[in-house]
Amino acid sequence: MQATTRPAATPIPGKYWQWRGHNVYYVRAGEKKPQRPPLLLVHGFGASTDHWRKNITGLCNDFEVFAIDLLGYGRSAKPKLEYSGNLWRDQLYDFITEVIGEKAVLAGNSLGGYACLCLAAQRPDAAAGLVLLNSAGPFSENQTSSEPEALQPEIQPPKQTDALQKLLGDVVKWIFQQPLAQFILFQYVRQRWVIRQTLEKVYLDKSAITDQLIEEIHRPSNDPGAVDVFASMFSTPQGEKNDVLLQQLTCPLLMLWGEADPWMNARERSGKFRQYYPQLTEYFLQAGHCPHDEVPNQLNPLLRDWVLSIA
Repeated sequence: MQATTRPAATPIPGKYWQWRGHNVYYVRAGEKKPQRPPLLLVHGFGASTDHWRKNITGLCNDFEVFAIDLLGYGRSAKPKLEYSGNLWRDQLYDFITEVIGEKAVLAGNSLGGYACLCLAAQRPDAAAGLVLLNSAGPFSENQTSSEPEALQPEIQPPKQTDALQKLLGDVVKWIFQQPLAQFILFQYVRQRWVIRQTLEKVYLDKSAITDQLIEEIHRPSNDPGAVDVFASMFSTPQGEKNDVLLQQLTCPLLMLWGEADPWMNARERSGKFRQYYPQLTEYFLQAGHCPHDEVPNQLNPLLRDWVLSIA
């Protein structure tokens, strides 16, 4: 397969913040603006602050913009912990309190969207607004996303329709809970060609899949502890359901959907969010699971105008 040569924006250098004894990486761009809340951008599963490079450069003239690597991802530390929405909620809350110093508009993609929803719903004093981009997380009824527990979409067995399938599914789950199987699977999914193949499934515009993007996703897999973080997803406790969180939410909500996302039915899932939070604003874009990276020139103005409208 030929390498993509389309130029990509260079990530902005960041710095480290100490949280609970661990290094947490973040990026800051732009200056504080009177009467305008800062933005905090939170990546999805397997991604990092690098995934927001096109949005940071596109929004930092209008806002003070922060992006953060969740603990276990990107350039942040990868300790052996029980990773969950609650852990990342607390990380984001402390970051807003200690580093940003005022309420922020939270914007999260996929797993990052779920973490942001947990924070905005359960720590409302930190959230000036919430922007969800193809956000993950379960609903109390049947899920409208193939992402189990807001994490990795492609490693769970299919839904069981009879006793035999349920038995086979339980066996597969048991296998993937074994350390050796987790290690082998980790070594497989971190291969650059597998990363490219996965991105080609979830990006509508294949030209957005650059060698730089693949390297940005691959690089953290070399860090100490990366395999333990990957393994933890198989035992992650189920987080609070989206519908429960939405009923606790009090801040304005913007939803930006990549409508061609193969991991979730955006229109159907949108109906679930609207059912529990009817006052939301939303837009559907011709993009896949990561619309912020795929169509930033469309997404950035929508996000900018909405934030200005609630400021």
